Amino acid sequence: MKISEEMKNNIKEHLGYNDDELEIYLNNPRNIDVLSKSLPLLGKTIIAEVVESNGCNSQHKIGDKFYFDGAGNLLTKLCPKRICIYALSELDKLIHSANELFYAGVDPNEMRFNRSSCFDVGLKCGGWGQIVMEVKVVDRKKIK
Repeated sequence: MKISEEMKNNIKEHLGYNDDELEIYLNNPRNIDVLSKSLPLLGKTIIAEVVESNGCNSQHKIGDKFYFDGAGNLLTKLCPKRICIYALSELDKLIHSANELFYAGVDPNEMRFNRSSCFDVGLKCGGWGQIVMEVKVVDRKKIK
């Protein structure tokens, strides 16, 4: 992939790199490969939907959704007003996996293990409650 001067300047500005850091970044073939595949990912939204909920202290219910852009940034305006940090912290692995599959040319919705549970073990195991979330990737245009 040929990197234009405009794109180099955009990368430099976005990541806050100096000239030496930009050179290191551009000399890593993995970064060029990811850049070549990242534009389509910008048009995607990663959704983690609560599919099970029992005794959640943060009141997350089945059907609640947490939205992330393709890069994994939380889209707070689309999310519930309160989000439990213990639920959120468990999603990093699934979002990373979705990104890696996308970069490898595999549909991230083909992920076999696309569910995760919050940190709380639930009432029966000595906790308070528990939610289970399922991750999927959709076209940004389908988000209302």
